[in-house]
Amino acid sequence: MSERQDPVTGIEAPIYLKYNFTAGAAPARFLSQIRKGVLTGQRCPRCEQVYIPPRGSCAACGVATEEEVVLSDKATVESFTIVSIPIPGNPIQPPYIVANLVADGANISFIHLMSECVNEEVHIGQRVQAVWKPEEEWDYAMDNIRYFKPIDEPDVPVESIGTLPVSGWEG
Repeated sequence: MSERQDPVTGIEAPIYLKYNFTAGAAPARFLSQIRKGVLTGQRCPRCEQVYIPPRGSCAACGVATEEEVVLSDKATVESFTIVSIPIPGNPIQPPYIVANLVADGANISFIHLMSECVNEEVHIGQRVQAVWKPEEEWDYAMDNIRYFKPIDEPDVPVESIGTLPVSGWEG
């Protein structure tokens, strides 16, 4: 005779994945510049969109990009998410904001954290600026920027995000 057992409804099985990343020419130049505290993008020779981080080719046109553009560490919030669910292994505790930001001088957004803000007051068009780690901690990584924080500048109209050279924006 067999003894009755409860059905298995789940198991925990941690999986650890190790990735090796080899940067191509454009990302390698970007990482070398960010190691110096400089944000750079690349401009498409056809559509003139500026990408950060540079990819070496235009996602829209498919042509090679080589012209490097130095960008500001100020940006505009294009979209954002308030993360409320903890991510295993992530030292950042919720709630926190992950935003798509368009750097001044760029047209295409990149993703980064926001902090020093009231999460419920973050909004599209809001102006932000990078908060960098101390220079002695800089490495070849985008996390040289700890996060972006709101700054006291007029919002960029939603329809203009990514289309203006915002460094001269006067609201």
